[in-house]
Amino acid sequence: MTTGFSGEVAEYYAKFRRGYPPQALSALQRAFALTTDDIVLDVGCGTGQLAVPLAARVRSVIGIDPEPDMLRLARDEATKRGVRNATWVLGADADVPALGALLGERSVAMAVIGQALHWMRHEELFRALGPLCRPGGGVAVVANGTPLWLQDSSWSRSLRACLEEHFGTKLEASCGTSTEDRQRYAQALVDAGFDGVREIVIEYSDELTFDQLIGGVYSAMPVDELPGPDERQAFTERIRRSLPQDQGFTEDVRVSALVGWIT
Repeated sequence: MTTGFSGEVAEYYAKFRRGYPPQALSALQRAFALTTDDIVLDVGCGTGQLAVPLAARVRSVIGIDPEPDMLRLARDEATKRGVRNATWVLGADADVPALGALLGERSVAMAVIGQALHWMRHEELFRALGPLCRPGGGVAVVANGTPLWLQDSSWSRSLRACLEEHFGTKLEASCGTSTEDRQRYAQALVDAGFDGVREIVIEYSDELTFDQLIGGVYSAMPVDELPGPDERQAFTERIRRSLPQDQGFTEDVRVSALVGWIT
């Protein structure tokens, strides 16, 4: 089953979604003692923002996603970067048990889920991943900052007001980044048998251009909500006019990795 993030939305996702800083990747590598003999599974891999850079640190990466366009763009990015040890699989979180049957038991060093867990049945997924993880391996649930329209800044509040007026609804979903979501995921990891569950946090600030900001907004819209080609310029200008004109777009990014181990 797809999530509606295909076509142009996938293109925006590949071009404008923020990548993960090297220090976050290094923290994951240390947490699970990843080596060039290990396999990493990226569930809901999107266009490869985690899978592609992780590939250089392990023997192989398997990215699984329900959107063919996402996988196509992930494969393109891997090819562009010369990554040859990544495999791309069409499937959803519900397909992980079948994937495990192909991989063999206890063969995964780390199963990572980026900003996609809110689309999944996380309790069932965690229970399915446990038997696939080698001793000392486990799961990392990585949040790559809060949505652009839910941040604590004047430009973010202006963006949120504009989007809420456009869609006629309040925008409150945190995409799995809120404190409540993280606590819920942490408890689900414990309930699924993972030990030592804790949070690894990397924080930094970044400056966005307006093109990056609007591209990030478009990357988060399902295809059926994306303004049509004839409407897009007007929508973009409406957002531009709603934002403060006398300041830049500084984003304070909090990368949070919930990690738990199988012993």
